[in-house]
Amino acid sequence: MSRRCELTGKGPMVGNNVSHANNKTKRRFLPNLNDTTLHSETLGRAVKLRISAHALRSVDHRGGLDAFLAKAKDTDLSAHALKIKKEIAKAAAAS
Repeated sequence: MSRRCELTGKGPMVGNNVSHANNKTKRRFLPNLNDTTLHSETLGRAVKLRISAHALRSVDHRGGLDAFLAKAKDTDLSAHALKIKKEIAKAAAAS
């Protein structure tokens, strides 16, 4: 399982540990990923995603999963999230 947010595409970053003696060693900064179940109002069901804490706040700010995915860029989304976005668009067009 990759350490990448399914909604924002946020992944690991690299940097340095810096000691008191100013020695530098490489390290990785991992995103704060959480397994989350979000409810889609258009689909009427829950969707399980692995997203960062930052993305979870963004979903709440934008007014839910449907609104977030409507504005999200396709390049940032994972294949699973892109499939959900297309299902939501199809269900919204049908109703």
